[in-house]
Amino acid sequence: MNEPVVETRGAEGPLVVLLHGRGSRETEIIGIADALPGGFRYAAVRAPIAEGGGFAWFANRGIGRPAPESLRTTMDWFRGWLDRQRGPVLLIGFSGGAAFAGGLVLDDPDRFAGAAILYGTLPFDAGVPTDPARLAGLPVFLAHGEYDQVIPRDLQDRTWRYLTAESGAPTIARRDPVGHAIAPDALAFLGGWLPERAGFLERRRAPGPQPARWDGLGELPLRTGKRPDVSVTIPQQQLTGNAPAELQEKLFARITALPGVRSTQSAISVPGARGFTLADEQAGPADAYLVPRAGEFAHLHPRTDGSLHVALPVPLAAEAIERGWAVAHPLAGIRLTPGMVLVYGPRDETELDVVTAIVSTSHAWATGRELPSVS
Repeated sequence: MNEPVVETRGAEGPLVVLLHGRGSRETEIIGIADALPGGFRYAAVRAPIAEGGGFAWFANRGIGRPAPESLRTTMDWFRGWLDRQRGPVLLIGFSGGAAFAGGLVLDDPDRFAGAAILYGTLPFDAGVPTDPARLAGLPVFLAHGEYDQVIPRDLQDRTWRYLTAESGAPTIARRDPVGHAIAPDALAFLGGWLPERAGFLERRRAPGPQPARWDGLGELPLRTGKRPDVSVTIPQQQLTGNAPAELQEKLFARITALPGVRSTQSAISVPGARGFTLADEQAGPADAYLVPRAGEFAHLHPRTDGSLHVALPVPLAAEAIERGWAVAHPLAGIRLTPGMVLVYGPRDETELDVVTAIVSTSHAWATGRELPSVS
């Protein structure tokens, strides 16, 4: 393949790469940069397909279903160009370009600072991993059109489920009353999401010492049954499979019995959410807290919900998601600590023990307590 043809806007800041869809070109999608904030380097890359075919691979497998060999060849070609670029990289893909952006982040999530999947789908069954928690710690912006007749609905639904529940990605997700086109409201929201992510990266510090395993557990067991439904809006709430009230109270008693913990109305959650704070033992780094200024490392949602938000190191947050106990918060790594997760409320005494261990691990990180090894 030849060297990419690239249209650019801006000269400083993180690199935002715009990836077009079928029937479009780099000279068209670069226009999106005019509606997005300054302070970024925007680059629109021409797809390596004749006659502007887009990053879509439609020929043999249908729209949104790239052949593995085509995807791998094109990703390798693109990475050859990308590896010569400096600084953090965020991807914005529209339509077929969304599938390509999704393939890139699934193939190498550590290389990217974020991705926007606009009116498209992830490249499932195309040779890139789609394991649970594959994108833990990588913020994603997802927009779909309610009346989109171009992208197959089954692929849209599968992409939505994976990104908002299984992937581990802190995902802002929206469905707009449009067809296969970028809604103005979605573009405006994306224009706010980009600088918030860039600002988080700029002020981010190393997380410092952090627990590498769970307090009191040899390993985190698999949670049985299907994942509960969780809202994709803010406030994030557990909607189904909620914990019985008596188990919520047992959990509350166990958490407040941890050293140095006091409970008050959460400084960040809905009215009635009980925050767990540390007054004098804030030995952990800022990332160990949901609200550092208040010393709040976790909170328990009201009785009709019964789930919790906790701050965890990203590797442990990923494990909690992968094992079925949690889902990423949409604003983790945007406004909030990157390991913030919603932990599902316990359904029985066995789950109560596991959820207690998860919160106790968060407490250990916030207090700087070292966890004993497991023989």
